Amino acid sequence: MQEDDWDAAVLDEAFVRGAQEREPSARARMLAARWRREAPAPQPWRSDKPPTGWFFSRRKRR
Repeated sequence: MQEDDWDAAVLDEAFVRGAQEREPSARARMLAARWRREAPAPQPWRSDKPPTGWFFSRRKRR
C-alpha cells in the first residue's frame, strides 16, 4: 500500500485561515450577482416596525 501526500495532511482551522487565496461564501456570491442585476433599495438605519414579538408579547400587569 502506497501512502498518498493527502493522507498525512491535517485540514484544521489554522490550515484554512492560513490560505493565501480567499473565496467569498455562496451567499456573498449570490447577493453580488443579484445586486449587479438590480441594486438593492436603500434601507433606513432604524426601522419604523416594532421589534419581533412586540405585538404578541404579554404585557406586564401591575
